[in-house]
Amino acid sequence: MSRQERIEQKLSEALAPVVLTVENESKNHNVPKGAETHFKVLIVSPVFEGLGTIDRHRKVHTALADELRSGLHALTLRALTPAQFDAEGAPGFESPPCLGGSKHDKK
Repeated sequence: MSRQERIEQKLSEALAPVVLTVENESKNHNVPKGAETHFKVLIVSPVFEGLGTIDRHRKVHTALADELRSGLHALTLRALTPAQFDAEGAPGFESPPCLGGSKHDKK
């Protein structure tokens, strides 16, 4: 099972999302071909009702704790309630650009 599939499974089980989009953005970064280290996640769940952004992100990070400990390096995250998603959608949800380089490339 790929890391992307594991992320989808873990978030689905932990947070019962009504919308879940997981995109592997590793290709946009200076990592080996086939790496699964950088992801963008849009998750819409009723579990987020009444929670602020930090608490929503904590829930996602808790669900993905094993992945974060084992090579998941970057997570661009948008966590919304169903009402927020219905009202706003997720316009402009973009990851920051890669600044390039790797600690392995330092001379």
